[in-house]
Amino acid sequence: MQSFNDIKELLAALRREDKLLYEMFGKRKSLEFKLSYARELVDYDEARIEYLIEKSVLRQNGGLLEIDDLYLRFFEQVLEVNEEINLASIDENIKSIQENIVYFLNENNEHRKHAYLREIKRTFRKIGIVTIRSVIDLRRKVDNTFKNEPNFKNKQLKLKHLDEKRIMVRKLQGQAIELINENQPVFFKTSQDEELKRIITELKIQLNECSHNLIEIEKQIINYLNQIKQQGLFLEKLRKLKYLKAHFTIEAETDIEEQLSKNNLLIFERRQSEPLNLSIDFVINDERAFEAIKKAATNFKTRIQNIPQLAETIATDFLDNNVEQEIMINLEEVRNHFLATGDNLFSFIKNYNFNKEVSFEERVTIYCQLISLYDRELKVTNEYENLKGVEYAMVYPK
Repeated sequence: MQSFNDIKELLAALRREDKLLYEMFGKRKSLEFKLSYARELVDYDEARIEYLIEKSVLRQNGGLLEIDDLYLRFFEQVLEVNEEINLASIDENIKSIQENIVYFLNENNEHRKHAYLREIKRTFRKIGIVTIRSVIDLRRKVDNTFKNEPNFKNKQLKLKHLDEKRIMVRKLQGQAIELINENQPVFFKTSQDEELKRIITELKIQLNECSHNLIEIEKQIINYLNQIKQQGLFLEKLRKLKYLKAHFTIEAETDIEEQLSKNNLLIFERRQSEPLNLSIDFVINDERAFEAIKKAATNFKTRIQNIPQLAETIATDFLDNNVEQEIMINLEEVRNHFLATGDNLFSFIKNYNFNKEVSFEERVTIYCQLISLYDRELKVTNEYENLKGVEYAMVYPK
């Protein structure tokens, strides 16, 4: 497998196949993305798909395609839609800062010291961004797990595992705060860099915001686990009652009759119908009464059986075979004729022989349809002209 030679080649490839990558990224959670559908998105040019596979942007598995994990993670992180909570990166960034601080203090060359300082500032910014994203992803995943996980046991286990990740985020957040406040006093006194001070201040604000959010996430997880426990107890009791009812022992082995007799909820009462008679004056004079009667009448089927009436004999004139012909405009054929000329598109359409009468308005519509369907084969310029009140762009073949 080959890699891209430079960033320019990478950006050009992503820009050229933006339609394909957009569709594949939107369907990344589905089980399959068929190669046949990908061919449609690249105008059936197999070489374009093979190029992305060779450059490790896509992976092929039989007749299926998927975006490579490296690019998939990049898209998800940039768009902030990733669902994996990566705590290892926070720990790695903290260790990286500690190592670079030691290198900075041991270095005597000012140029190399500045390089270490720049790396430290970059990593501090990264810690703040990654920590905030981890907290946001953690909160969203807790909520989605409780609402969307259908399996009861898996829901409980996933929430407990997410709580363990919350504890890890809290621990790593504490390590970051400790690194800023206590671990490296010599470095912060030695560096005397205004940008570093501003980055540290922003990081403290971000970590403080994360701390408040982690407290809310802890409350949310406890609340969800309690709800699951209560639902589990209720379902367990319900299953026992269904078992006793199925074996006709529910009255003998429980006090259900006593409990129901104490309960006076309205749901246990018999439904009583109370007819409402309308006054004759209201029915005769008010238009709303007539509309209500028509609406109610649709709910009742009439008992009168309608006798179907036989239709009259069909006249022989209607049985004659009449063929009606209509000349259809083949846009692809018009496109091919235009590409063979050097004229501008509007003038070509205006003078084109369609073998039938075509109005000026219809020719303007055909002009717009050709630009929309074959835009990649046409060159739309910034020059404009006006004819019969219609302003149009000058379009030529590429």
